[in-house]
Amino acid sequence: MVIPKGTIKEWPPIDDIDKRYVLASLEGTNHAFGPNCVSFEREFAEWNGNRYAITTNSGTAALHMCIAGCGLGVGDEIIVPAYSWSSSATCVLHHNCIPVFVDIDYDTMNIDVEKIEEKITEKTRAIIVVHLHGLSADMDRVLSIARKYNLKVIEDACQSHGAKYKGKKVGTIGDCAAFSFNQNKCLCSGEGGMFVTDNEQIYEEARKLWSFGEIRTPVEKRDYHAYALGWMYRNNDLTASFGRAQLTKLDDYLKVQRENAEILKEEIRDVNGLISPFEPEGYTHTWYNFTSRISPDDLGYRWDVPKLRDGIMKALQSEGVPVGIWQSFILPAMTVFQAKNAYGRGCPWKCQFARDLVYSPDDYPCAQKHCDTHFGMTTPLRAPNDKKVAKLVGIAFHKVFDNIDQIKENL
Repeated sequence: MVIPKGTIKEWPPIDDIDKRYVLASLEGTNHAFGPNCVSFEREFAEWNGNRYAITTNSGTAALHMCIAGCGLGVGDEIIVPAYSWSSSATCVLHHNCIPVFVDIDYDTMNIDVEKIEEKITEKTRAIIVVHLHGLSADMDRVLSIARKYNLKVIEDACQSHGAKYKGKKVGTIGDCAAFSFNQNKCLCSGEGGMFVTDNEQIYEEARKLWSFGEIRTPVEKRDYHAYALGWMYRNNDLTASFGRAQLTKLDDYLKVQRENAEILKEEIRDVNGLISPFEPEGYTHTWYNFTSRISPDDLGYRWDVPKLRDGIMKALQSEGVPVGIWQSFILPAMTVFQAKNAYGRGCPWKCQFARDLVYSPDDYPCAQKHCDTHFGMTTPLRAPNDKKVAKLVGIAFHKVFDNIDQIKENL
């Protein structure tokens, strides 16, 4: 085994800063939406460069708030990349809107901006652009299309805290954005998320959905009156305190990830049959997930490609590299979209205001190709792991791919 068990340290590292913040919250008197929630909103908005921020109990909640905040509703069609986490599309269903999928660009793994316009109809109202695995999408092209057709732009930045596009942080470019603070995110509070925007009207509409349809926050004098359809998406003080502590270290974490990613990229740049992720000019990748793909042609293999990928992944794991498949299905192939029965009786697709759609997985070949060939990893590049760990990962990659014939023989 190239990387002995225990060499790679788990994420996130916990230190006295975390303990101080969390214990102070625990010793406080408000464990619901408390003072740490208010401070977390302010501090994250300052860190990311947003005018408004609302702390939530998940990134999925923040995405739903984006839909509501933008005034989208029954029958409205929303452009979504065909490959992402399910929440990038199910958030559309949450508000009775209809997702319309667009294939991805294989090189960047993000939405193929050249295929967006062909999916726009008279019912299209918004584009959800996902900044996948820490890399921004092509926002100039997205914004150009949005302006042409008067569409809202929602940034799904759940995986890309600190990623930049031409010097601008993601989450500050579109109309509003969502971040996740789940366990494996670069900013971790266990669970949780953040809705951000610079638009006051979008902020106010999103806040109604966030707290029972009310117009006042828990720190204001509430009348407990529901002015709109609302959920309970608020965060709690203990989780927010953990998020605040981690935020104080986020810039250092991102620096470590970039340094380790650069080392690993250099170590594996000449590995035959491996397609490593890249950073286009003008983009700042966070390397949230170092996602590689195999090239079956270069490996002389044209049969069951996922089976070969799985064999390579298993070999890497046996050498101590914690690789895995992040998402096994393209979104249009998931049952909720194939059955088109989210609310029962075919709704929302059968709603009188909606257009019934056909979701054919064959229409998204690049997304499917990515699903069949990818594997990724997060922990080895994260603090407190250092450049030595990144080098060991590179050595393990070489060992596995140098013995690719043995893997193929055992398939």
